[in-house]
Amino acid sequence: MSQQLFIGLMSGTSLDGVDAVLIDCQDPAKVKLLGQHSQPFPPEVKEALWALQASADDELHRMSLAGVALAKVYAQAVSTLLIKTSFTSDQIQAIGAHGQTVRHAPNLGYTCQINAPATLVELTGIAVVSDFRSRDIAAGGQGAPLVPAFHQHVFGAESPRVILNLGGIANISVLEPGHAPRGSDTGPANMLSDNWSALHTGQSFDKGGQWGARGHVIEALLTRLIDDEPWFQKSFPKSTGRDLFNISWLDERLANYKKMPVASAQAIDIQATLQAFTARTVAMAIASLKAQNWPIFVCGGGALNEALMLKLAHETQAAISTTDELGVPPQDVEAAAFAWLAWAHVQRVPANEPKATGAHGARVLGAYWPV
Repeated sequence: MSQQLFIGLMSGTSLDGVDAVLIDCQDPAKVKLLGQHSQPFPPEVKEALWALQASADDELHRMSLAGVALAKVYAQAVSTLLIKTSFTSDQIQAIGAHGQTVRHAPNLGYTCQINAPATLVELTGIAVVSDFRSRDIAAGGQGAPLVPAFHQHVFGAESPRVILNLGGIANISVLEPGHAPRGSDTGPANMLSDNWSALHTGQSFDKGGQWGARGHVIEALLTRLIDDEPWFQKSFPKSTGRDLFNISWLDERLANYKKMPVASAQAIDIQATLQAFTARTVAMAIASLKAQNWPIFVCGGGALNEALMLKLAHETQAAISTTDELGVPPQDVEAAAFAWLAWAHVQRVPANEPKATGAHGARVLGAYWPV
């Protein structure tokens, strides 16, 4: 059987750069990881993408320029990955390029991922599959999370388990033998704590959660952050993003809680509370989806946050490990998922999971840009 080689590209809400993964799908029952490369964003590209997270003047022009700049970073990542793995562009069937999410409004029927797939085709000489979320949204879904089908494909087993992705936003896939995977976004993961760290320490993220680990959780604030946000009262499945959970959202709530022990709280205590906020909302979602005490395998950048992992173990009372235990490094899972989604598109395999997104049915996802 000949190789079926696909590259996945993922640049998440943390805006730290691009993860590129090469997989072999020659055996549909088993995906083989062949290589990985992480390409940091040049400062000017990161700044341009960050500025587009909020409405401002001349958005269409700036978004188009950012898309082309992003495609160039994507192409650099692909080139380096091919060199590292000793493959050539003509051996790759397609690239799955997620793009950079700047708006996500499934309730209004749209989502927006900055991308320039035609430019990426020209720069790499490889076909590109992109715009994975729109079809699910058109079918009445949330367009997120899109990874449960991949998680089932790669991580499904004879015993139930939860796959937890801790990127900017946290999402879970609930895998149970004999059942279609369920899942949902659960709320912020690294998004708020990264922003808070940048503001108060000058570091773009709290490495290992060490700063927040030295603080004290403000339980009254934690309770209010959850109870006063209507999104947490919505039924599953649901999705969210930076449109809702951003630093302005946090600042507004801190300002509203002046009667609580927040005004005098140290920044380090807010960071500790944000870690607990992620852990508790993940635990709430797992309980709502009736997967309490199932083993949890974590992927995404948050898997490297030791303090957050400890808080997750406390809140869920479950066995916590990373997807390394299942054969895929935590940082590679999302990019590998979009490589697999590109394979699914080429094979015309429906790849959304209605029980995870709320869509009316299974759909083939993505748009194809040929060489």
